[in-house]
Amino acid sequence: MTKHFHFTFANLEAQYKAALKTGYEFITCIDYAEKSEPLSSLTIVNRVDIDVSVKKAERLCNMFDRLGIKATFFVRLHANEYNPFSFENYLILKRICESGHEIGYHSEIVDQGVIWSEDASDCLRRDIDVLNRMLSINTKGVASHGGMTGLNNLDFWKNRNPTEFGLVYEAYDKTEAFNLFENSFYISDSEWIRWKCYNKGDLCQDDRRTPAEHFQQRHPLIYMLIHPDTYFDRHFYE
Repeated sequence: MTKHFHFTFANLEAQYKAALKTGYEFITCIDYAEKSEPLSSLTIVNRVDIDVSVKKAERLCNMFDRLGIKATFFVRLHANEYNPFSFENYLILKRICESGHEIGYHSEIVDQGVIWSEDASDCLRRDIDVLNRMLSINTKGVASHGGMTGLNNLDFWKNRNPTEFGLVYEAYDKTEAFNLFENSFYISDSEWIRWKCYNKGDLCQDDRRTPAEHFQQRHPLIYMLIHPDTYFDRHFYE
């Protein structure tokens, strides 16, 4: 097994090229949720959570465009780390949309509800409306963000359904309408310095192999989550 992986943009692009060479087809989260035909025998649902840097998300957009693949980018609205309404960030998000990628909402509604003493449902409806108006889109999916508050934004969905809010899916939705995490081989860079994976919802203990190594196993359906903030050209603090 691979013990170390250098999280450079170049190495990441090599992973995606390996997937294409193996024969994988890339789709967005909404493609998966609204599929009207059977999936390809080798399919990757390509997800990007913009936690810290919209500028680095642009690097991923450029890479995907070069490779001819699509992704779903989930955007935060209340991050201390970036302002989606800033001049440059708005241009980048607009370009991501214009490139044919899906934009979803990276929600922090439980955090908002507690911090602001507001109803989390109201926060969600308002945020979806803001994101839609901001980018002239119709947001169909949300992914719950895990921040530093100690609160779990996924808890909001324990007794609620995305359709109640005009949405099609939540990224970890376990209902029959989506249920991607439980039905796929999941690969994520969310531990920053190493990969982790789950097989149909169960953690693969101590499996730190790279995506390219997993692609060799030819899992029929892969759910791949990456974060732009993890990647660099020369070093993490550049």
